[in-house]
Amino acid sequence: MEFSKRMDLFGESIFTTIAKMRDERIKKGLEVVDLSIGAPNIAPSEHIRQVISQECLKPENYLYAIKDKNVLLQEVSLWYQRRYHVHLDKDTEIVSLLGSQEGLSHLAMTIINDGDTVLVPNPSYPIFRDGPLLAGARVVDMPLKKENQYLIDFSKIKEEDAIKAKLMIVSYPNNPTCAIANDQFYKDLIQFAKKYKIMILHDNAYSELLYEGIGHSFLEYEGAKDVGIEFNSLSKTYGLAGARIGFALGNAQMIQQIKTLKSNIDYGMFIPIQMGAIAALQSDYTIVEQTRAAYLHRRDLLCQGCHRIGWDFDIPQGTMFVWAKIPPHFSSSEQFMHTLFEKTGVLVVPGNAFGSEGEGFVRMALVQDDDTIIKALDIMDKSGIFKQK
Repeated sequence: MEFSKRMDLFGESIFTTIAKMRDERIKKGLEVVDLSIGAPNIAPSEHIRQVISQECLKPENYLYAIKDKNVLLQEVSLWYQRRYHVHLDKDTEIVSLLGSQEGLSHLAMTIINDGDTVLVPNPSYPIFRDGPLLAGARVVDMPLKKENQYLIDFSKIKEEDAIKAKLMIVSYPNNPTCAIANDQFYKDLIQFAKKYKIMILHDNAYSELLYEGIGHSFLEYEGAKDVGIEFNSLSKTYGLAGARIGFALGNAQMIQQIKTLKSNIDYGMFIPIQMGAIAALQSDYTIVEQTRAAYLHRRDLLCQGCHRIGWDFDIPQGTMFVWAKIPPHFSSSEQFMHTLFEKTGVLVVPGNAFGSEGEGFVRMALVQDDDTIIKALDIMDKSGIFKQK
């Protein structure tokens, strides 16, 4: 059999590799504490689950959805007005996604011709790079450096790359580095995009998981809708990750292109899921505050515990992750990841899985309950890994 040359771009996903490591250890009867994949274990509130359940019992909801329900688009518009003070036209500036991952994989198809340049952060979530590559893009890295608070340094982007660039992908609060962008960054981003006629995609999946202050939207800043769109999601905020509910919002021309592509690829979001999204967006905001408080508690429990056993790293300002520098006596992220797993059963993601600039770090997800985190800390402490010189 002969397959597409596009598949030559990809090896086995790091998350697939990690899952195999986990499964093999469990088969041996050994314990695993999985801090690798950011799969939230905080379920949606009961009333959201009740709405989805009730809607699933209605025979008429098993027809093709075809497009977003008007009431869903209205609720999304109200959400952005209420939460970010951003006005969005529900008919032209919003479209649902079957999760942000779907949107990230398809957006590039609406923009990129073979050989077009896309500017992508390094490190970054893998689909930021993979989506453009599938569309035939030439991907140019934008290094995220600790000394620059992991913000994109626009002055370091080569003029020739900026001139050629058609799309830039940005995401703050950032996965995997957990960095936060300030107002000046977004103003500079919009100015840079206008200067070089670059379209912007801002992935805003973690704006509600900010531990000090209030998260912002890229679309809050003057001129943002002239140059780009934002993705947002109910996965982490409302515990709806498996339901795959995301939205693209902003520039009407870009939104129309996504709508056109989706009309040829899928038949819309399952109606009971749309109704669950509506219920979530109509919820009292205390649901979001409780979720944020839960992740903050886990962050403090894990980070303080790691520091106590001799593993020092920066405490994250936001997201549901921890970006941790590996101990100095390890030569690489992968060496540390494998050693930690073999000696303790604690599973993390090596930073170089997110790009070359991630080398020297690992990412941990705050997806376990208190007892499991405490157990992991105890096992790591007893292993002696962090006491070596």
